[in-house]
Amino acid sequence: MKSFRLLIAPLALLALAAAPAPQSADEAAAGRVRADVEFLASDLLDGRDTGSRGHEIGATYVASQFRAIGLKPGGTGGSWYQQVPFRQSHHKSAPKASLVIRNEVVRLDENAFAARPSLTQKSRKIDAPLVFVGHGVSDSKLGIDDYAGLDVRGKIVVALQGSPGGLPSEVSAHLDSSKSTTAAAKGAAGLIQIAGTGGRGGSVGRFGRPVIDWVDPTGKSASEGTTLAVVGAISRQAAERLFDAANHSLSSFIASGDNPGAMRGFAIPARLRLTDEMEWRDFTSPEVIGLLPGSDPLLAQEYVVLMGHLDHLGVKDSPKPGEDSIYNGALDNAAGVATMLEAARKFVASGKPPRRSVLFIANTGEEKGLRGADYFAAQPTVPRDKIVGVVDLDMPVLLYPFTDIVAFGGDHSTVARTIADAAGSMGVSVSPDPMPDEAIFVRSDHYRFVTRGIPAILLMTGYANGGEAKWKEFFDKTYHQPTDDLSQPILWDQGARYAELNYRISRALADADQRPLWYKGDYFGDTFAPSQPKADR
Repeated sequence: MKSFRLLIAPLALLALAAAPAPQSADEAAAGRVRADVEFLASDLLDGRDTGSRGHEIGATYVASQFRAIGLKPGGTGGSWYQQVPFRQSHHKSAPKASLVIRNEVVRLDENAFAARPSLTQKSRKIDAPLVFVGHGVSDSKLGIDDYAGLDVRGKIVVALQGSPGGLPSEVSAHLDSSKSTTAAAKGAAGLIQIAGTGGRGGSVGRFGRPVIDWVDPTGKSASEGTTLAVVGAISRQAAERLFDAANHSLSSFIASGDNPGAMRGFAIPARLRLTDEMEWRDFTSPEVIGLLPGSDPLLAQEYVVLMGHLDHLGVKDSPKPGEDSIYNGALDNAAGVATMLEAARKFVASGKPPRRSVLFIANTGEEKGLRGADYFAAQPTVPRDKIVGVVDLDMPVLLYPFTDIVAFGGDHSTVARTIADAAGSMGVSVSPDPMPDEAIFVRSDHYRFVTRGIPAILLMTGYANGGEAKWKEFFDKTYHQPTDDLSQPILWDQGARYAELNYRISRALADADQRPLWYKGDYFGDTFAPSQPKADR
C-alpha cells in the first residue's frame, strides 16, 4: 500500500500542476455570457430577423438553455414557445390618391401623399371629407382636446405631426403614438398627418413602406384594432392648399403649436379619394418563455417578468461585393438575452426558489415595432393581472466598466426603489435619463406592458465612467449596423456584472411582500391603471 501511494503522489502533483487555476464565479459567469452572445451573434444565424430561419435557430437555442437551467416551459400548450401570428403588408402598386378641393381635383403623387399599407383590407376605396384637428390630441387629464366642437364622424382628420409643446417628453411621445386610437375613438374614418411639421422631416415616404404586425384569428390587427380605414401623411405643400381653401394659414398653426390646448380645428372644404390594393405575407415567429415557479403559497400566483428581445435586422439588401451584410446584433440584443439567461442561472443556482414566479422571455419582433412583446402583453400565457412588474434588458453597451445604470421609466413606479437598492448593493448608482428628448421609455418592449397597466422599466448601462463617450460612439458607428458584431472589444466581465444586477433586481421584486405600485399622480399609472392602488413618492 505504501509503495502504491508513493507512485500515485507524483502523478497527482503532476495533474494538479497541469490543471488550470479554478475560475472565480465572475469569470465563469463572464464565460457563459460570452458563449451565449457568440452563438446568438454568429454569422450562421443571419442576423435573427423576425420570422427567419436564423431567428428560429436562436429561439431553439434559448429554449434549450432554459431547459438546461432547470426552468419549466411557459409558452402555450406546455411548450417553450408562444407563436406570434404576423402579417406583412405592402402596396400592390402605387395607391391612386387625389384631393377634391371644392370643385377642383388635385392628383397626389408619391411625394405628396402616402398611405400606410393595410393589414386588414386587401383593397380599399375611400372618398371622405376632411377636418383639421390640430395635433390630433385629446386627453382630459392634461386638459387638452383638439377635437373640441368638431364633428369628425365618418371623416378623415388632418393633424400636425408631433404633440403640443411644453409636455414631458415621455408623455408627448405617448400622445403622438396614440393619435390613431384617439381618432378612432372620436368616430373618424382616417388620420392624415402633415409631414414636415412637429420638428420632423418633410418626406411622406415612410408612411408607405411595408408594415408588419400581429393579427388575431379573426383577422384583426393589433395596430389596426381601430375602425380607421386609412392612416397616412400628406406633404406640407399639399396641406397648404387645403388650409388656403379654408381661409387659414398653415404656418400660423405650426407657429402656435407650443401652446397646449390653444389650437382650434375646423372643417376643410375638401375630400380625399383613395384607391389602393395590398399584398400580404402571413408567417409566425416565436416568443420563447421559461418559467421559474414561485414557492410562496399565495405569491406564487403572481409573476415578475425579465425579458430581452432576441430578434435583430437580418441581412442587408443588395450589399456591395465583399461588404459585410449581416446585422449580427451582438449588443443589440444578443447581450441582453445572454444576461437574462445568466440571471436565470443565478436564480436556480441560489438553491432558494423565489416567492413569486418569474417569467423569462426572449421576445420577437422588437425591431418591427415592439410587436412580439405587444402580442404577449395582449394575450399572455399567464393571467395579465397577476404580472406585477417587468424589467426589460435591451442593448447593454458592455464596452466600459459601468458604474451607473439608467432605468427608463423608473420614476413612474416603486420599481425604482427596488432598482436603487439592488444597484447600491453592488456599488452602482442610478442616474436620471441622459437623453430625455429621445423618449426611450416608449420605444422598447417594456412599454407594451405599461399600456396594459403593468409597472415596467428598461434597464441600460449609464453614462458615468466614460460611458457617455462609448454610448455616443456606439450610436454613431455601430447601432443597427453590421459592425455590431463580435469584433467589438466587449468586456465580458461587465456582462457578468450586468446579469448579477438584473438577478438582484428581479429577485427583490419576486421576494417582496408588496407588489410594485404606480406612484400617485403619475400620468401613465393614472392613464393605464386608474383603479390600482398607488404609492406616495
